Amino acid sequence: MLLFVTDPMDVIHYPDDPRPGRWRDPVLALGNFDGLHLGHMRILEQVVRSARERAATPLMLTFDPHPTRVVRPEHAPPLIMTLGQKLEVAGQAGVEGVAVVRFNYEVAGWSPDTFARLVLAEWLHVSEVWVGGNFLFGHDRSGNFAKLSELGSVYGFRADKIDPVRLGEAVVSSSRIRTLVTEGQVAEAAELLGRRYFMDGTVVHGLQRGRLLGFPTANLNTANELTPPNGVYATLSRVDDEVFPSVTNIGVRPTFHEPSATVIETHLLDVVRDLYGKRLRVEFVERIRDEVTFSSVEELKAHIAADCARVRARFAR
Repeated sequence: MLLFVTDPMDVIHYPDDPRPGRWRDPVLALGNFDGLHLGHMRILEQVVRSARERAATPLMLTFDPHPTRVVRPEHAPPLIMTLGQKLEVAGQAGVEGVAVVRFNYEVAGWSPDTFARLVLAEWLHVSEVWVGGNFLFGHDRSGNFAKLSELGSVYGFRADKIDPVRLGEAVVSSSRIRTLVTEGQVAEAAELLGRRYFMDGTVVHGLQRGRLLGFPTANLNTANELTPPNGVYATLSRVDDEVFPSVTNIGVRPTFHEPSATVIETHLLDVVRDLYGKRLRVEFVERIRDEVTFSSVEELKAHIAADCARVRARFAR
């Protein structure tokens, strides 16, 4: 879902779409780029800078679905971003076009040479390719940066790399961010992402428990795969280009002792608005507490009020 679109940009898919003629000597960022974290953004920044110096077009190439979904589906992790979110953030970084390779068993079987020839040379006609220092490609991940550079000499493009970015002693990586989000450490994940972790979706009708308790909530129906653990979070909610402080609960409503799937419910602080059917972005700022089973509805209401007060004070600071 693409909620907050910047300038329109070209998005093409291999093998369906031709390269737009207006793409001039493309400078390409190549990778999976799940999360577009600080390390990925360093690559995009270099691509945009190099393209501007040469009056070329800055591009990003990614894969859909994620290659692990095809070659090792039992080990495929939940993705940090949807494809639409990835395109949005790339556009905000200055990328003017995105090439998406439809990844399947045939592509998985390509040698590094076949990928470089068919995609980089014949399809995109790239002049420069930038990757992360640990980039691997081709069948069984047999190609590395040295191989990419060698193939560049054959097919007429220059290859370069960006070393991994570190924060303290830790390398910034998508796997580390996934771990932090699944542990509820959303503030720490934001440091590695360079932005808050967010989920997009549409507000749908729920059981209206929150409204009956005096704290109406927006139930989020989302395509995002990576969900923080059950609990209460300080969040920022974006709707109709406005941003509101909010409290978000992820859980199964245990106090009501009724079977329930996990729901994501967001209460906008001091705002009364009909959100049904609206597109909503929830940005996770801080984890407040675990989900708790309370002894009564009155005790639940008191704790929700305390949660709201705590979050209101946090944003006031």
